[in-house]
Amino acid sequence: MNIRPRLIISAAIVLALAIGVFARSREDLARDAVSADEAPRAEAIAALRAEGSAGLEALFTAYNPEITAFLKSGEASERWNRIAFAIDSVAMQKDGYASHLFWFTDLDAAIAEAKSTGKPVLSLRMLGNLNEEYSCANSRFFRAILYSNSEIADYLRENYVLHWKSVRPVPKVTIDFGDGRKMERTLTGNSIHYILSDRGEVIDALPGLYGPESFLSSLRNARTFGRDVLVGASDNQRYPAIATYQAGIARAMRSKRDAAIRESGVKIGPEADPKSTKAVEISTIAVTKMVTEAPILRDLDDNFSRFEAQIDTETWKKVAAKYAGETTLDRSTLDFIRRQNRNSSGIAFERMIANLRTLVAIDSTRNDLILRPQIYTRLNRAARPALEAFNAEIYRDLFKTPDSDRWLGLYSDDVYTGLDGNGIR
Repeated sequence: MNIRPRLIISAAIVLALAIGVFARSREDLARDAVSADEAPRAEAIAALRAEGSAGLEALFTAYNPEITAFLKSGEASERWNRIAFAIDSVAMQKDGYASHLFWFTDLDAAIAEAKSTGKPVLSLRMLGNLNEEYSCANSRFFRAILYSNSEIADYLRENYVLHWKSVRPVPKVTIDFGDGRKMERTLTGNSIHYILSDRGEVIDALPGLYGPESFLSSLRNARTFGRDVLVGASDNQRYPAIATYQAGIARAMRSKRDAAIRESGVKIGPEADPKSTKAVEISTIAVTKMVTEAPILRDLDDNFSRFEAQIDTETWKKVAAKYAGETTLDRSTLDFIRRQNRNSSGIAFERMIANLRTLVAIDSTRNDLILRPQIYTRLNRAARPALEAFNAEIYRDLFKTPDSDRWLGLYSDDVYTGLDGNGIR
């Protein structure tokens, strides 16, 4: 009697049963995750979150009809609110129904996932929390304009491991009109996306808000670079390769910038400060024993940021029209924004979208011309800090929101306000 085939068949049956039980278990968790009872709901959400992207997928599978209906109507019932809360809690992103993206909040876990999958990490730093409505303005725009974009969401899902971390709480202000009406807004703050290798090296950094085309292009280029250049590179080859990659981006941005300024006809003072060779001077502290060091540093930052004080909003609009072009918002993004503004009239909505496109183009342009080159220069120093220390430096020096300033520049103890305690509660 041949026992081996029977053992194989028995093992296959046991495995199939186990898979079936596991699948049913996820279905049960997805059902309990929207329970009206808080205890089973919290327990199921925690279990699905622990399952990672598979747990999120279980919710999308279980509630696909409800998600589809909400995408069309934007009408939120009590049941939909529970579904949306479960999705946001497992995904760790507000309005996760629109992006279908799973985010790690532990960088070590994200790096481990990157190593096992061969994908790079997109690590977002921000004020507030991505899974809350009142995170900083940039992160809210990311959710609306970038993560809801169907092409970007699909690309991120397939090609990146996603992670976010809050730098500090976001300040909020409530305006009470005294007649029952209140308006709540967030103040100040900036965000930055770091594209990291599976070793945690910074391949690229995207400060602030970018238009969908620019954002997706950066994601694709960094993914290709990591796959084609870093895979198989020795330890000694990796840093020079990353520096060269960043220098190539900076060189392309400068060329595009010069053409945009020329074509827009604006005048941005070329009369240089005698100290304007800052990037080249920094090369003296750049990585030694690197023969391409000086050319790379010249490419990384030509200190154009010294002209920022000369550039007003109208000038930025003209340069952005040539540099960033028209910001395209795909249908899923426009539908998302419309769901958030269901009471907006057609004319008002179109005007709001037109203004939004202009502001996104300006942000994209300013980020490339002013902030990103400075980030590249700082990345390519001899004493390269760890990511967390580097991020603290970016928030302190470029974003002007240092940890040392508890009030984020919104309060000064030498200004009299006429209020008890100077208005501090």
